[in-house]
Amino acid sequence: MPSRKASILVVDDDVRMLRMMQRILDLEGYRVLTASNGEAALDVFDEETPDLVLLDIVMPVIDGYTVCQRIREFSQIPIIMVTARGDEEEVVEGLNAGADDYVPKPFSAKELAARVGAVLRRTKLWEERPQPAFQSADLAVDFARHVVTVAGREINLTAIEYKMLSYLARNAGRVVTPDDILSRVWGEEYCGANHIVQVNMARLRKKLGDDAKNPKYIITRPGIGYSIAK
Repeated sequence: MPSRKASILVVDDDVRMLRMMQRILDLEGYRVLTASNGEAALDVFDEETPDLVLLDIVMPVIDGYTVCQRIREFSQIPIIMVTARGDEEEVVEGLNAGADDYVPKPFSAKELAARVGAVLRRTKLWEERPQPAFQSADLAVDFARHVVTVAGREINLTAIEYKMLSYLARNAGRVVTPDDILSRVWGEEYCGANHIVQVNMARLRKKLGDDAKNPKYIITRPGIGYSIAK
Protein backbone atom coordinates (compact mmCIF):
# COMPACT_ATOMS: atom_id res chain seq x y z
CA MET A 1 0.00 0.00 0.00
CA PRO A 2 1.50 3.42 -0.94
CA SER A 3 2.30 5.76 1.93
CA ARG A 4 -0.03 8.67 2.60
CA LYS A 5 0.98 11.97 1.03
CA ALA A 6 1.88 14.64 3.56
CA SER A 7 -0.66 17.47 3.40
CA ILE A 8 0.45 21.11 3.48
CA LEU A 9 -1.76 24.13 4.04
CA VAL A 10 -0.41 27.12 2.07
CA VAL A 11 -1.73 30.52 3.14
CA ASP A 12 -1.07 33.73 1.17
CA ASP A 13 -3.28 36.59 -0.03
CA ASP A 14 -1.12 37.07 -3.15
CA VAL A 15 -2.80 34.83 -5.74
CA ARG A 16 0.34 34.49 -7.89
CA MET A 17 2.47 33.59 -4.87
CA LEU A 18 -0.16 31.14 -3.65
CA ARG A 19 -0.32 29.39 -7.03
CA MET A 20 3.46 29.29 -7.34
CA MET A 21 3.89 27.63 -3.93
CA GLN A 22 1.06 25.23 -4.70
CA ARG A 23 2.72 24.25 -7.97
CA ILE A 24 6.14 23.73 -6.34
CA LEU A 25 4.70 21.53 -3.62
CA ASP A 26 2.46 19.63 -6.04
CA LEU A 27 5.55 18.69 -8.03
CA GLU A 28 7.21 17.46 -4.82
CA GLY A 29 4.33 15.04 -4.30
CA TYR A 30 2.54 16.76 -1.43
CA ARG A 31 -1.22 17.13 -1.05
CA VAL A 32 -1.67 20.90 -1.08
CA LEU A 33 -4.49 22.83 0.60
CA THR A 34 -4.79 26.61 0.11
CA ALA A 35 -6.29 29.64 1.79
CA SER A 36 -6.07 33.31 0.80
CA ASN A 37 -6.51 34.88 4.26
CA GLY A 38 -6.09 34.04 7.92
CA GLU A 39 -9.74 33.38 8.66
CA ALA A 40 -10.04 30.92 5.77
CA ALA A 41 -6.79 29.28 6.88
CA LEU A 42 -8.20 28.50 10.33
CA ASP A 43 -11.34 27.05 8.76
CA VAL A 44 -9.31 24.79 6.45
CA PHE A 45 -7.04 23.78 9.33
CA ASP A 46 -10.05 22.73 11.44
CA GLU A 47 -11.51 20.68 8.59
CA GLU A 48 -8.35 19.04 7.21
CA THR A 49 -5.70 18.96 10.00
CA PRO A 50 -2.69 19.29 7.65
CA ASP A 51 0.79 17.95 8.43
CA LEU A 52 2.41 21.38 7.99
CA VAL A 53 1.34 25.01 7.51
CA LEU A 54 3.19 27.44 5.22
CA LEU A 55 1.99 30.80 6.43
CA ASP A 56 2.40 34.32 5.02
CA ILE A 57 2.59 37.09 7.61
CA VAL A 58 0.93 40.14 6.03
CA MET A 59 -2.65 39.23 5.15
CA PRO A 60 -6.13 40.76 5.39
CA VAL A 61 -8.75 39.76 7.98
CA ILE A 62 -6.31 37.93 10.29
CA ASP A 63 -2.54 38.24 9.96
CA GLY A 64 -0.08 35.35 10.02
CA TYR A 65 1.12 35.98 13.59
CA THR A 66 -2.43 35.69 14.92
CA VAL A 67 -3.15 32.57 12.87
CA CYS A 68 0.03 30.98 14.23
CA GLN A 69 -0.90 31.85 17.83
CA ARG A 70 -4.41 30.45 17.42
CA ILE A 71 -3.15 27.19 15.95
CA ARG A 72 -0.67 26.88 18.80
CA GLU A 73 -3.53 27.03 21.31
CA PHE A 74 -4.51 23.49 20.36
CA SER A 75 -1.94 22.00 17.94
CA GLN A 76 1.81 21.45 17.64
CA ILE A 77 1.73 20.80 13.88
CA PRO A 78 4.83 22.48 12.34
CA ILE A 79 4.41 26.00 10.96
CA ILE A 80 6.78 27.76 8.54
CA MET A 81 6.38 31.53 8.31
CA VAL A 82 6.99 33.34 5.01
CA THR A 83 8.86 36.58 5.73
CA ALA A 84 10.39 39.56 3.95
CA ARG A 85 14.05 38.83 3.19
CA GLY A 86 16.45 40.17 5.80
CA ASP A 87 13.70 41.33 8.19
CA GLU A 88 14.94 39.91 11.49
CA GLU A 89 12.08 41.51 13.43
CA GLU A 90 9.56 39.50 11.40
CA VAL A 91 11.53 36.33 12.01
CA VAL A 92 11.72 36.91 15.77
CA GLU A 93 8.05 37.82 16.04
CA GLY A 94 7.10 34.74 14.02
CA LEU A 95 9.15 32.50 16.30
CA ASN A 96 7.61 34.14 19.35
CA ALA A 97 4.16 33.44 17.93
CA GLY A 98 5.05 29.74 17.82
CA ALA A 99 6.48 29.16 14.34
CA ASP A 100 9.00 26.34 13.85
CA ASP A 101 10.88 27.84 10.90
CA TYR A 102 10.78 30.61 8.32
CA VAL A 103 11.49 31.06 4.63
CA PRO A 104 12.38 34.52 3.29
CA LYS A 105 10.87 36.07 0.15
CA PRO A 106 11.86 35.88 -2.62
CA PHE A 107 12.76 32.20 -2.57
CA SER A 108 13.54 29.57 -5.18
CA ALA A 109 11.51 26.42 -5.75
CA LYS A 110 14.50 24.42 -4.51
CA GLU A 111 14.76 26.41 -1.27
CA LEU A 112 11.05 26.14 -0.48
CA ALA A 113 10.98 22.39 -1.15
CA ALA A 114 14.12 21.91 0.98
CA ARG A 115 12.70 23.85 3.97
CA VAL A 116 9.39 21.99 3.86
CA GLY A 117 11.09 18.61 3.48
CA ALA A 118 13.53 19.32 6.31
CA VAL A 119 10.78 20.29 8.77
CA LEU A 120 8.69 17.22 7.92
CA ARG A 121 11.71 14.92 8.26
CA ARG A 122 12.65 16.40 11.63
CA THR A 123 9.10 15.99 12.87
CA LYS A 124 9.00 12.34 11.78
CA LEU A 125 12.45 11.61 13.24
CA TRP A 126 11.60 12.98 16.66
CA GLU A 127 8.28 11.13 16.69
CA GLU A 128 10.04 7.81 16.00
CA ARG A 129 12.77 8.01 18.64
CA PRO A 130 11.29 7.26 22.09
CA GLN A 131 13.89 6.98 24.88
CA PRO A 132 13.82 6.39 28.64
CA ALA A 133 12.28 9.22 30.63
CA PHE A 134 14.54 11.99 31.96
CA GLN A 135 14.29 13.43 35.48
CA SER A 136 16.12 16.41 36.98
CA ALA A 137 14.79 17.77 40.27
CA ASP A 138 11.04 18.21 39.62
CA LEU A 139 11.45 18.48 35.81
CA ALA A 140 10.55 15.32 33.89
CA VAL A 141 10.64 14.56 30.16
CA ASP A 142 8.76 11.48 28.97
CA PHE A 143 10.26 10.88 25.52
CA ALA A 144 7.87 8.03 24.68
CA ARG A 145 4.76 10.18 25.22
CA HIS A 146 6.30 13.57 24.38
CA VAL A 147 5.15 14.88 27.75
CA VAL A 148 7.01 17.41 29.90
CA THR A 149 6.05 18.00 33.53
CA VAL A 150 7.27 20.30 36.30
CA ALA A 151 6.33 19.20 39.81
CA GLY A 152 3.77 16.86 38.26
CA ARG A 153 2.12 19.60 36.19
CA GLU A 154 2.13 19.06 32.42
CA ILE A 155 3.76 21.89 30.44
CA ASN A 156 2.39 22.70 26.98
CA LEU A 157 5.40 23.17 24.69
CA THR A 158 5.59 23.80 20.96
CA ALA A 159 7.32 21.19 18.81
CA ILE A 160 10.50 23.28 18.68
CA GLU A 161 10.53 23.94 22.44
CA TYR A 162 10.08 20.23 23.10
CA LYS A 163 12.89 19.32 20.72
CA MET A 164 15.25 21.82 22.35
CA LEU A 165 14.50 20.56 25.84
CA SER A 166 14.73 16.93 24.70
CA TYR A 167 18.13 17.56 23.13
CA LEU A 168 19.41 19.18 26.34
CA ALA A 169 17.96 16.33 28.43
CA ARG A 170 19.57 13.65 26.25
CA ASN A 171 22.89 15.48 26.72
CA ALA A 172 22.41 16.18 30.42
CA GLY A 173 25.64 17.05 32.21
CA ARG A 174 27.41 18.43 29.14
CA VAL A 175 27.35 21.86 27.52
CA VAL A 176 25.79 22.12 24.06
CA THR A 177 26.51 25.12 21.85
CA PRO A 178 23.88 27.18 19.99
CA ASP A 179 25.18 25.63 16.76
CA ASP A 180 24.70 22.15 18.27
CA ILE A 181 21.08 23.03 18.97
CA LEU A 182 20.52 24.68 15.59
CA SER A 183 22.01 21.72 13.73
CA ARG A 184 20.03 19.12 15.67
CA VAL A 185 16.69 20.92 15.93
CA TRP A 186 16.56 23.10 12.79
CA GLY A 187 19.26 21.71 10.48
CA GLU A 188 22.92 22.43 9.70
CA GLU A 189 21.99 25.22 7.28
CA TYR A 190 20.89 27.31 10.30
CA CYS A 191 24.24 27.24 12.12
CA GLY A 192 25.17 30.78 13.12
CA ALA A 193 21.57 31.99 13.50
CA ASN A 194 21.92 32.26 17.28
CA HIS A 195 18.96 34.63 17.67
CA ILE A 196 16.64 31.73 16.81
CA VAL A 197 17.99 29.76 19.77
CA GLN A 198 17.84 32.77 22.09
CA VAL A 199 14.20 33.54 21.29
CA ASN A 200 13.06 29.96 21.69
CA MET A 201 15.19 29.34 24.78
CA ALA A 202 13.66 32.38 26.50
CA ARG A 203 10.18 31.13 25.64
CA LEU A 204 11.00 27.61 26.89
CA ARG A 205 12.40 28.91 30.18
CA LYS A 206 9.32 31.05 30.75
CA LYS A 207 7.03 28.04 30.34
CA LEU A 208 9.17 25.96 32.70
CA GLY A 209 9.19 28.78 35.26
CA ASP A 210 12.98 28.91 35.01
CA ASP A 211 14.70 32.23 35.74
CA ALA A 212 17.70 32.74 33.44
CA LYS A 213 19.45 34.80 36.18
CA ASN A 214 18.91 32.11 38.81
CA PRO A 215 18.23 28.94 36.81
CA LYS A 216 16.92 25.73 38.28
CA TYR A 217 16.94 23.65 35.11
CA ILE A 218 18.65 25.19 32.08
CA ILE A 219 22.02 26.81 32.78
CA THR A 220 23.67 29.29 30.41
CA ARG A 221 27.43 28.98 29.99
CA PRO A 222 28.35 32.50 28.73
CA GLY A 223 30.10 32.40 25.40
CA ILE A 224 29.73 28.61 25.18
CA GLY A 225 26.15 27.34 25.32
CA TYR A 226 23.58 25.66 27.56
CA SER A 227 23.42 22.68 29.87
CA ILE A 228 20.92 20.85 32.03
CA ALA A 229 21.81 18.95 35.21
CA LYS A 230 21.53 15.15 35.35
